[in-house]
Amino acid sequence: WSHLYKNEYKFSTPLLLTAKVVHGFKRGSKELGVPTANLSMEDLGSVGQSLETGIYYGWALLNRNLYKAVVSVGWNPFYKNKTKTVEAHLLQNLDDFYDESISLLLFGYLRQECSFKSLDELKSCIHSDIDRSKLKLEEESVPKLDDFPPSSRL
Repeated sequence: WSHLYKNEYKFSTPLLLTAKVVHGFKRGSKELGVPTANLSMEDLGSVGQSLETGIYYGWALLNRNLYKAVVSVGWNPFYKNKTKTVEAHLLQNLDDFYDESISLLLFGYLRQECSFKSLDELKSCIHSDIDRSKLKLEEESVPKLDDFPPSSRL
């Protein structure tokens, strides 16, 4: 999948997103084996709508704990979604945390979203995104709670 990462870049200043975790399509855990936290697009407002679609890497702040994350923004072309979503996969096994507030500090952009010929191809690429995110985040300093606004540190 290395050809998909030709436009990756690191942000000069991390991008902060904060929203409530809402129910999604229930495909992450069940169909893909990769649970995601779906951020409320209503909470994200114009920031969520204006985000470039694609795959990002960064850190998630949830209940005062930091977790590495890979984030998908877009329409999920394989599934032909009719609404844009922002979904974070935290690189740690956690219980459900619906209705919790989550903040994402995005450090960079990995690739554009794209469709796949099969579910197996999609799963393979998702795991490539996860591996690439881990590598990128090893190069970054772990953010401090002070890097997040006070309202997101509750």
